[in-house]
Amino acid sequence: MSLQVAGIQVSPAIVAPLDPQFLPAALFTRRYRELVQSLGSVPLNLALERSDGCISRFDTLVVPPSVGHLETTLFHIERIVKFLLWQRGGWKLSVGGPPEIGHFIRSVYSPSGARKFDAEFMGTIYERPFEVVVMSSDALPAARETSIPLGRHLDGCRVGFDLGASDRKASAVINGEAVFSEEIVWDPKNAEDPRYHYDGIMDSIRRAAAHMPRLDAVGGSAAGVYINNRARVASLYRAVPPKAFAEQLAPMFLRIRDELGVPLEVVNDGEVTALAGSMSLGENPVLGIALGSSQAAGYVNREGNITGWLNELAFVPVDYRPNGPVDEWSRDCCGAQYFSQQATNRVAEAAGMVFPKEMGLPERLLALQKKMEAGDLLAHKVYETIGTYVGYGVAHYADFYDLKHVLILGRVTTGQGGEIILSQALKVLRTEFSQLAASISIALPDEKNRRVGQSIAAASLPAIQGEAK
Repeated sequence: MSLQVAGIQVSPAIVAPLDPQFLPAALFTRRYRELVQSLGSVPLNLALERSDGCISRFDTLVVPPSVGHLETTLFHIERIVKFLLWQRGGWKLSVGGPPEIGHFIRSVYSPSGARKFDAEFMGTIYERPFEVVVMSSDALPAARETSIPLGRHLDGCRVGFDLGASDRKASAVINGEAVFSEEIVWDPKNAEDPRYHYDGIMDSIRRAAAHMPRLDAVGGSAAGVYINNRARVASLYRAVPPKAFAEQLAPMFLRIRDELGVPLEVVNDGEVTALAGSMSLGENPVLGIALGSSQAAGYVNREGNITGWLNELAFVPVDYRPNGPVDEWSRDCCGAQYFSQQATNRVAEAAGMVFPKEMGLPERLLALQKKMEAGDLLAHKVYETIGTYVGYGVAHYADFYDLKHVLILGRVTTGQGGEIILSQALKVLRTEFSQLAASISIALPDEKNRRVGQSIAAASLPAIQGEAK
């Protein structure tokens, strides 16, 4: 089957069984590079600056605009910029190279451009207006990256929690051994009252702490951006009015820390995903991808540290088809629609699987998993489709990350479906990207850690001052 976008035609060797129009970004990039090799090239350089003064560079080659294929090039670079913004973050983007490319990016990522959501979101995270600067490649700032250790503290009696859009998980951990773990269904995205969030989190912490002789520390992971234990932006709190968010929700974890009287650290759930992978594998680098209510991701580099990047891959495009499924928040076609329970529901319903209208996404996923256990062939194809997304998605991620280990976890990978996802992803990599398949490993954690591994790793986040009592 041949698929086309922006003048590029691709023919996937592995077609997504229930989504044949899926146009893998990795294949588009491969075809564009072939254009560059055959027609000639000029440098295109991108630099993203974050509020801590760190700068990420991404250097590539494009077809010279004078040669043609400008529409293809503009599409290609706009998608790269989108990836970099959500992978690495930044309040300022400098574009070096052909000026017509830079001016196009500046217009698209302006307050009135097609990607105004992304520009506004970055401005919110870094608390200054997002801007795009067009300059010569020679004037572009050099890369300046930093990394810091994360977690791995296992002494004492700890609680770790993980906050998702459909459930909250908590574990009690004594000297590195989980003695209790549980999941509780909740609905934070529709909760306007900050008290709902506070009460739910405290309930999970106390329920886990009841299984230990004392509480020495608490670590947590949650979707969104957290700086110094303060929530900046997160889909979990979208229903909370701005004033209540600023006054009650943003400092909530500081309040919880003070009330509990123990060290507490909260970070993005993606970072804990990667930490869980690194701790279970004992090797680095690790890209962790959690297929849950949405998509979470995190990255631990070769030194075993986190980078300070956002790694919000839920907003990263992996499907370049025109008119692909759109994320309700960003209004763009991006990862949340491919690596989550949103994805399983979208694919299943499009293929004719029927769920009661009143059934929520978590319950629909459970119903799908039961169908899988019963040998339902359509359910099997749903998971094969997700696995196809994962295989091509990992190949695309490899253009932006130094990869050695990729760990896939989260609610969607529970049960037989997880094994099918992994098998299909490996099939894609071995068929389409044999060199990459030989250089990286992609795996699932054991069944228990697939569901609660993040909350266990989260427990290791805070350091305890002195010896645990």
